[in-house]
Amino acid sequence: MTPVATDTTILAILAPFAAAAIAPVLTKALKHNAAWVLALVPALIFLHFTGFVGDVSHGETYGAAWQWVPTYGVNFSFFIDGLSLLFTLLISGIGTFIILYAGGYLKGHAQQGRFFSFLFLFMGAMLGVVLSDNLITLFIYWELTSITSFLLIGFDHLRAASRRAALQALVVTGGGGLALLAGVLLIIGVTGHMSLTELLADPEAIRGGDYYLPIFLLILGGAFTKSAQFPFHFWLPNAMEAPTPVSAFLHSATMVKAGVYLLMRMHPVMGDTTLWMTVLPLFGGVTLLIGTLLAMRQTDMKLMLAYTTVASLGLLVMLTGTSSEKALEGAVLYLLAHSLFKGALFMVAGTVDHEAGTRDITKLGGLRGAMPVTFAAAAMAALSMGGLPPFIGFIAKEILYEGTLGVGAGLLVTAVAVVGNGLMFAVAAAVALKPFIGQKVDTPKHAHEGPILLFAGPVALALTGLAAALFAHTTGELFIGPMLASLMGHQPEVDLHLIPAHVGMPLLLSLVTVALGIVLYLKIDTVRALMIQVLAAIGWGPDKGFDQAIKGLVGLATWVTRSVQVGWMQTYMTMVFAMTAIALLVPLFLADGLPNWPDFPEFRFFEWGILLIAVVGLGAILAAANRLTAIVSLGIQGFAVALIFMLFGAPDLSFTQFMVETLSVVILALVMTRLDLAPADHRPFGASVVSGIIAVAVGLGVMLTLMSITQQPFDTSLSDFFAQYARVIAHGRNIVNVIIVDFRGVDTLGEIAVVVLTGLCVLALIRVKTKTTSAQDEGAGEEALAKPMEVK
Repeated sequence: MTPVATDTTILAILAPFAAAAIAPVLTKALKHNAAWVLALVPALIFLHFTGFVGDVSHGETYGAAWQWVPTYGVNFSFFIDGLSLLFTLLISGIGTFIILYAGGYLKGHAQQGRFFSFLFLFMGAMLGVVLSDNLITLFIYWELTSITSFLLIGFDHLRAASRRAALQALVVTGGGGLALLAGVLLIIGVTGHMSLTELLADPEAIRGGDYYLPIFLLILGGAFTKSAQFPFHFWLPNAMEAPTPVSAFLHSATMVKAGVYLLMRMHPVMGDTTLWMTVLPLFGGVTLLIGTLLAMRQTDMKLMLAYTTVASLGLLVMLTGTSSEKALEGAVLYLLAHSLFKGALFMVAGTVDHEAGTRDITKLGGLRGAMPVTFAAAAMAALSMGGLPPFIGFIAKEILYEGTLGVGAGLLVTAVAVVGNGLMFAVAAAVALKPFIGQKVDTPKHAHEGPILLFAGPVALALTGLAAALFAHTTGELFIGPMLASLMGHQPEVDLHLIPAHVGMPLLLSLVTVALGIVLYLKIDTVRALMIQVLAAIGWGPDKGFDQAIKGLVGLATWVTRSVQVGWMQTYMTMVFAMTAIALLVPLFLADGLPNWPDFPEFRFFEWGILLIAVVGLGAILAAANRLTAIVSLGIQGFAVALIFMLFGAPDLSFTQFMVETLSVVILALVMTRLDLAPADHRPFGASVVSGIIAVAVGLGVMLTLMSITQQPFDTSLSDFFAQYARVIAHGRNIVNVIIVDFRGVDTLGEIAVVVLTGLCVLALIRVKTKTTSAQDEGAGEEALAKPMEVK
């Protein structure tokens, strides 16, 4: 049985949202010291969740739930296991240093408080994603990460590039979120499970069902867009328009891994199928190669790191798609390593830009003496990224190579991993070495070491990567094993060591990777020039495709608007009645809901009289020479209905019908005489035929619908209720009046409000007057002043 999490846990989960509320006020009050105080929030969250590490490493899980929307089974529930715990520790731990880093990076910025607020909102949303147990709650937090990242990417909203990048990220990830929503609803509908714990306890509910394919595609739509998998990879590098703290937090360590988290979370119920093990490795491998090749083309440190982030996410998806226990172990290890070294390197890039005035590696050099601490952090993080000992990246690379060798198409998957890692080695070396070694280059700003707020994060994350490798056995026991258990559905054996037990193929592949990386680093200028030529030859890509898609969408919306909103009342009415006819008739024919044609009844003489009145009224409308006569004739139909009510024992309804018809005729006549309309309808014959067809279709639809309804068995339960309780509860003998005034009095009030509002609109319409533009019109007197706007 899952133990219940304490109230402190709930406070820890909600704490970032409280911090977001007070961050602007606290920043204004404490100014430069605000970051130190605000960083206590994620630090305390981190410390709290470390208390679960021991129990979770022994297979324990924790949960808590509160009813939120009980009618639909939506609970505010959380679930802590190895997978969610490691993500939580990464979010809160790295988040602590990001808050400190933002305090130094945006020191003196007028909107620093707002920036802190956005960061905490995102932190809370990301914690909600990885800790949510209820599927609907997970989706809500998922979309909140998209919204908060939109705010963070577009923080510098005065720049067009920032606005475009924010909009692009929102459109792509928001669209994927809609796919995820459809997938979540389909899962709930198919399995009946609203929570992840229930779903994970029934692993064949999805995998063994008939709806596996649509669920698979929809879940992939959410995961691929969030984790920037090809062909949705373009939004992540563009998001580097955001301030560097955003890049270091959202787009390396947390948000972009939400898609990977989702795939890992769903692996026990969707993985280990032919479709899963084909699509994920394919797209993941393509993303890995595209990301690393595009990274080699860049000279901006942040863009180089951004494209390698795309590549690393592709590697994680590829490994997750193998469904191999060893490959999944490598994926878990690499996820941890990547979060540490990439967060550190992004902060290094920001520090270099902040202190030297540029991030372009071709304009940097010799900064090692001026920025020794930053260089040390960059070197350690790059060693981990390159997969060299004694860092956690080395162990992750060894394990993932061992895992890929044992899967189907293992040679191809391993080759892709080796090439991708070799390219990442070259990029890591370029980012860590080019700006710091060699001859000193004059930079836009006098370079010097940044304050502790700027280098504390890179140093801490780089050293954590070192410590995780030096104490590899403990890392595997406390973090990797429990997380892998969440993916596999059982407790695996994880025994990690920094020094390989023997010389084998994984170690040889590591040596090949390093050799390839060194060669690519030495020839990086040549590779960059080649990539520039290739991209110029292609000339078109997903990024430009996004702009063209948005342009096409806007063009389509413009065309639809101009086609539908033409400014002619006649067109609007035609559309309304045409859609009404479709809505009435199509379901009847498609659902085989056509009624049986009844026998012709034996009318009594007064019933024949009412029918004759209705037919005469219809003939009068059709034969009317002008609009006013047609309007007056239209009231005859309503009077016929009123007579039916009167003769069949409903005098109150009859009186109401008489009043409504009389008032309608008066209002219509009054309005028609005030509008600039021709006395009669002189439309072309073709237009009259179309209108006639639509009119007949609407009338036929109403008739068939009413006939279908009346042929259904009559349920007297509601009538019996009103008859039984009208006198007892409402103290009225007239049941109709009691229903209108008491049982549905609020509805009646609403109807009265609608009638009053309609009357006010009619009054406003008939009082609209056109402006006279010439002195000659003034002599026309009252008629010119009263002439209203034309209604076509």
